[in-house]
Amino acid sequence: MWLLKDSCWVLSYKTAGMLMIIPTIAVAFYLTYKLRRSTSELLHNLAVCCWIIANSIWMTGEFYANDGYRMYAALFFGLGLLLVAYYYAIAQHKKTQE
Repeated sequence: MWLLKDSCWVLSYKTAGMLMIIPTIAVAFYLTYKLRRSTSELLHNLAVCCWIIANSIWMTGEFYANDGYRMYAALFFGLGLLLVAYYYAIAQHKKTQE
C-alpha cells in the first residue's frame, strides 16, 4: 500500500495519492496492533507508522501547500528514528541482560 501511495505521489495522481493515505496508515497500525506482544516488533512497527504519517504529510504539502508541511513531516520522521534508537540503545540492551 505504501508503494502504491508513493507511486501516486511520484506520478502526481493527487486524488489517488490522498485516498491511499487512509488504507496505508490503517494497515500499518493494524500490523502494529497484531504484533504488539514483541517489543522489537512493536517499536519497529510504530516507527513505520510514524514514517508513513510523515511521508503522507510531506506528500500533502507538496500537492497542496507549495511544500509547506515538510517541517511537520520531519517531526514524525524524527519520532520514528527515536523509537528505533530507543529499541537499539535501551530495550535491546535490557533484553540481553536478562
